[in-house]
Order: sequence, then C-alpha cells, then structure tokens
Amino acid sequence: MAATAPVCDFGWKAPDFTLPATDGKTYSLAEVSGKNGTLVMFICNHCPYVLAVMDRILRDARELEAMGVGVAAICANDAESYPADSFDKMREMAEGQGFSFPYLHDESQEVARAWGAECTPDFFGLNAAGELQYRGRLDASGRDPGPADAKRELFDAMVRIAETGEGPREQVPSMGCSIKWKAA
Repeated sequence: MAATAPVCDFGWKAPDFTLPATDGKTYSLAEVSGKNGTLVMFICNHCPYVLAVMDRILRDARELEAMGVGVAAICANDAESYPADSFDKMREMAEGQGFSFPYLHDESQEVARAWGAECTPDFFGLNAAGELQYRGRLDASGRDPGPADAKRELFDAMVRIAETGEGPREQVPSMGCSIKWKAA
C-alpha cells in the first residue's frame, strides 16, 4: 500500500539509536553522523519505489559521503510477514549492491516509530546539529524511475544543508510503500 511521508518539521531533533548492521557492526546515530550533516533513509529490499531508485540512492550517497555527510539506511519492516526484508536478505542486498553506508536492522521497529517513518523510501536530512532540515523525496521518480535528468531534490537539499545548516523550505514529500508494521 502506498504511503506519503509528512512534510518537514524543521528543527525536530533526531532521537538516538543503536542498531545492528549488515556488516556485522552495531551503529549509533552519532557513529553514522557526518561533520556536515546526516542522511538517514528508511528503505527495504522489496519495495518497488526503493528498487526503482536504488542506483540513484547509491550515487547520491557516495557523493554526499565525499562531502562529509554521513549516510545510513534502516529497514524496519516486519520480516516475518515480509521475508524479503529479513536480516540475511538485507545483507545480500547491501553486499550485492555495494552499499557504501551501513544498512541497519530495526527489528523491534522502535526506531521507525520514534522517527515517525511512514514509507519506503523515507528520507531524513539532518544538519550537523542533528536537526531535521529535509523530509522530501529523492526526485520525481515513483514506482518507476523518473527521467535520467530529473532534478536531484534530495541531493541538492543535502548539499545546501551541508553548506548552510538549513534545508529548502519547499519540499515534495516522499512516497512509497508503507512501513510493514508488526501486528499489535
């Protein structure tokens, strides 16, 4: 089911986390943060919205990391109901795609709830002080990739955040598959 992320709550302070990653390490928010800001993405392995832009996510992540922006991805989906999002499958995806950033597993879904994650992909662009400055989309892509020359909305916003500490006031919310929450 498609879901849309809410608009950016400028200045919202990102809650800390400590989560296991597919590389065998455990990371906190501080450990994935960059000196010029941080991009935290809620993604998963099976969502067609994520898969449609995976090459663009990987490109933007590498370029942002080179600019001192920390990058991490979190999968919070219920792996029992969605086995394609299991930790082993996450590891396969991270290795197969050559992720340059940690791919974290939020098995309890506590981090996704604390962050207010709604969909995959859901992008949280933080400034160096850990304050939310971007909650928009990657670009104009949807279930299918947008045009090759699509405006790089997320990338441009993160560059601005890295340089000024503030994100653009005009943002188009991300849309994708809803987070697959565990039954209550």
